[in-house]
Amino acid sequence: MDVTFSIALPREAYTVAVMRDFLGEALRSSGICAECRFAILLAASEACANVVDHGFPAVGYQVDARLLPDTCVLEITHRGRRFNPSRVPLPDLEAESGRGILLMRHLMEDVAISGEPDGTTRVLLRKRLAECAAAPPDHGECVAPQPVLH
Repeated sequence: MDVTFSIALPREAYTVAVMRDFLGEALRSSGICAECRFAILLAASEACANVVDHGFPAVGYQVDARLLPDTCVLEITHRGRRFNPSRVPLPDLEAESGRGILLMRHLMEDVAISGEPDGTTRVLLRKRLAECAAAPPDHGECVAPQPVLH
């Protein structure tokens, strides 16, 4: 399996569900187990929701995905307000929002957020799939390593 695709979306709230449906179908049809699909889709949804909520003045964003035999790599980019993840305070677990980055880091093996010199903000998400990619759609247990929250 080596699947690559990109989807460009307007920075509107409804597009998070559009991205999730599109990516979810690609993951399902590639045989990614339900547990890994859930983690990938939730992390991607959080990243895209952050663009929608905080990415002003960007009018759109792009999601690039690459599904390899043992890894899923997602890159979400936009040209809105720059973001410095080191300035994000620890989330208030009682608050309604503010836990997206923490959640992404828990669900994925690698999360990198960077502001590029050209004004692009880039969120890179990577999840190892291990034996999971061999599972038939909607069946099987995921044997991918589970990340540990530090």
